Amino acid sequence: MLIIWLFVKGNKIVMIKMTDLTKRLLITISILMLCGGSSFALPKLALPALNPKDSLLYFSGKSGKTAAVRNLSDWQLKRKQIIEGMERAMGKLPDRNHLPALNVQVTDSLAEPDHIRYTIRFTIAPDEILPAYLYVPRQRGKPEKRPAMLVLHGTSALGKGAVSGIDPKPNRAYAKELAQRGYVVIAPDYPSFGDLKDYDFENDRYQSGTMKAIFNHMRCIDLLQSRKDVDPDRIGVIGHSLGGHNAIFAGAFDERIKVIVSSCGWTLMEHYNAGDEVTKKHGGKLGPWAQTRYMPLIRDKYQLDAAKVPFNFDGAIAALAPRPFFSNSPTGDANFDVKGVKEGMAGIAAVYRLFKAVDKLQVRYPDAGHDFPPETRLEAYKFIDAALHHQAATDKLLF
Repeated sequence: MLIIWLFVKGNKIVMIKMTDLTKRLLITISILMLCGGSSFALPKLALPALNPKDSLLYFSGKSGKTAAVRNLSDWQLKRKQIIEGMERAMGKLPDRNHLPALNVQVTDSLAEPDHIRYTIRFTIAPDEILPAYLYVPRQRGKPEKRPAMLVLHGTSALGKGAVSGIDPKPNRAYAKELAQRGYVVIAPDYPSFGDLKDYDFENDRYQSGTMKAIFNHMRCIDLLQSRKDVDPDRIGVIGHSLGGHNAIFAGAFDERIKVIVSSCGWTLMEHYNAGDEVTKKHGGKLGPWAQTRYMPLIRDKYQLDAAKVPFNFDGAIAALAPRPFFSNSPTGDANFDVKGVKEGMAGIAAVYRLFKAVDKLQVRYPDAGHDFPPETRLEAYKFIDAALHHQAATDKLLF
């Protein structure tokens, strides 16, 4: 695209892209100058009237008008609006002041050569208990503070067990693999899976299972930060599928999380595809997102219409900036269409460029289905290692 500089009596005015509008403007200026006009004012070029949801670099200004994000201060306003949009679909994040003690209880343990896995239960809020696995690497010599990871499982009746190495599906044992690499790991159950299989969504205090999970996961970060063997400034999150998008949500709401890895966890809402049978069963393409265990407001308030849902995944991921984010987005993922990932990444990259942090935004497109292939998983682990300044004990994977 041609870019020119306009000068008036030797003074530089502005750099303008050669669009149809500026061509007409140049003609007008030329006529005025030829006619001997000694002064003139350039008309203000109006910004396009975009909805903030339509572009990550536009936000609702104080006057209510759409304005462009031009600096980091503007971005903070935009980020706040993204989080508010997420809350309109998920319900408000409950107040985190005056929380009760964690009251961690160990109910079982499993000794491994390089770590011990504890089965624990701890207090989230009054009358709310969360079951989880806690992996603690063995240390020789003087104990040191380790980096830690919040590890979120996919859609599996096994819950936290799915990431421990017992899932019959390969490439799911990332909790155990990270523990082997030397991370303190917490892997909780998502409501309705594992030891929370009988969770009562209808009578809890949350407007969505998604927000319940976000609150749970923030309490997991509280627990990790409370441990003497954890460096509170080196904590990340990783998840696959259900865990993949919950890793994004946790990172968006909790800025204590310093690195985020999402495997098969997202595409733009308008590109989500659960298949014809599932779509029919749930009343629309976004029907699976509106299940009780996820975000029922997407159905009850937004009529399963992607254009009405007040957030999208590109915004949720942009809200992570400038923290490191890694996406595993296989080309053959039938649910999370890679086309929507590529479209979303373009806007997300623009936000990371604002922070001069494009190198912290990584995506892989392996030739695979809805899976976390070994080579991509190892890349993700090394990405986490670099972000959390950790020298891994091993690169061994469980296939």
